[in-house]
Amino acid sequence: MKILKSKRALSPVVAAIILIAVTVAVSIAVAAWMGALTFTFMKTESLEFPTSVTWGGSSGNSNNTITIRVRNTGSVDLYISLVKVNNVQKSVNETLPCKIETGTYETFIIQNVGWYSGYNYEIRFIATSGTEFAKTYTAS
Repeated sequence: MKILKSKRALSPVVAAIILIAVTVAVSIAVAAWMGALTFTFMKTESLEFPTSVTWGGSSGNSNNTITIRVRNTGSVDLYISLVKVNNVQKSVNETLPCKIETGTYETFIIQNVGWYSGYNYEIRFIATSGTEFAKTYTAS
């Protein structure tokens, strides 16, 4: 019997080169997809509170205020949609939602608090994403 050799077949060297090229292309596609997935999960929201706040007005006055300057220490811009004091929504000097860019500070004047000296007040900022940031202060 005579074995016929096809002249149209690929040589082993060309086949190996094509196989390596396809493997590299698939590897690049998977690496790009995983990189995008990693960056999505790496986005963090974080708000840094000062050690103290400014208590405006006098103890017991329903029109008194709390002034607080916060800093966005996260890796994405924050959009604050609500400000609460002791779980009661309060109005502020800013139009909400208020954008705080990464690494920047924002000053909020919380209005009509009605604070009393010596009492604790939890100040809570709620982002449009639903993330809540809170810290408790004692009125001076």
